[in-house]
Amino acid sequence: MTRHPQRSWVAAANEPGCDFPIQNLPYGVFSTAGGDPRCGVAIGDMIVDLAALEARGLLDGGGTFSAPQLNGFMALGRPAWDRVRARLTALLGEDGDRDLPLVPMSDATLHLPIQVAEYTDFYASRNHAFNVGKLFRGPDNALPAQWTHMPIGYNGRASSVVVSGTPIRRPMGQLKGDDGPEWAACRRLDLELELGAIVGAPSEMGSRVSVDQAEDMIFGYVLLNDWSARDVQAWEYQPLGPFQSKALGTTISPWIVTQAALEPFRSQGAERVNPLLDYLQESRPGLYDLAVGWTLNGQMMARTNYNVMYYSSAQQLAHHTSSGCPMRVGDLLGSGTISGPERDQTGALLEMTEGGKLPVEVNGESRVFLEDGDEIELYGFAQGDGYRIGFGPCTGRILPAT
Repeated sequence: MTRHPQRSWVAAANEPGCDFPIQNLPYGVFSTAGGDPRCGVAIGDMIVDLAALEARGLLDGGGTFSAPQLNGFMALGRPAWDRVRARLTALLGEDGDRDLPLVPMSDATLHLPIQVAEYTDFYASRNHAFNVGKLFRGPDNALPAQWTHMPIGYNGRASSVVVSGTPIRRPMGQLKGDDGPEWAACRRLDLELELGAIVGAPSEMGSRVSVDQAEDMIFGYVLLNDWSARDVQAWEYQPLGPFQSKALGTTISPWIVTQAALEPFRSQGAERVNPLLDYLQESRPGLYDLAVGWTLNGQMMARTNYNVMYYSSAQQLAHHTSSGCPMRVGDLLGSGTISGPERDQTGALLEMTEGGKLPVEVNGESRVFLEDGDEIELYGFAQGDGYRIGFGPCTGRILPAT
């Protein structure tokens, strides 16, 4: 007997190519003309107004859904996350209540879904780490000695995390010139295709969390573009790593796909080079079978899968607390650039063009790095049987330097 996927009374949610079927139910923050930003859930081509649903007494979100970010709801903890998801699934199922406060997506403005507490970006694709390391340090020193033993990351800027659709200004910066440093507009502006994990539960200063505990702390995931000024980066990165080259902006998708929605798509990551220390051991696969990719000005540039990564978000989170560093509700962890082994599977132009030596053709033009007016769009989805769990678009357009 063939098992058909669960269906919703919202017709668009049942289309095979829809990013937001009833199996997904991602959270976001939206507003309509004349209204304040509030929390919602995507279903098909509609948004469930969670604040209105709670006001009617049809949903219990602890009074958090009228807020302009999801931090209050996340702070309620996993039992509340599970309870609300089950209730929404029942309300939106084929036999659910058809008199719900729905807003067409076309009538809504989407906002940053969380107040970002802190932002840390990691470096978890062995393909990306080797390719970039080779360009900066040569093939013999491409991977640092510790790379296969622990997740490597840097603390970024929460203040420059923006929602999809927000323009990104080309940065000015100090660059290496022929006769010393020079002040100029970035000439080697790049994207990075990543997945961002949203931390929904805190940890205490001085305590450590296991990988299993870290799994339980993750609320969900977004697409993430870590915009990068490669020429600024090359001049500044030694000895302490990226600074201003990564501070110009980080774009995330507006919908947070929950860990619960991705549960059926768990996947093993890249093959281990050496055993990890006990505190990084996983009791179950921590990555997901997610098709991801990116376009430049509408042209498909690369496709790969999130399961090529070497470290999971839970391992990164566990390592982040290994010194006793406290985590907060609303912390954002970038996965690092997701790159496969082939040129058309790379998540950054730096890799794809081998540092600018191999131009690519974009809509009939020879290109190396990003130019003013360019628009990058990231995509990602997990393909189920008759449905898919999608993230929606994650876009940004480059504005000229000022």
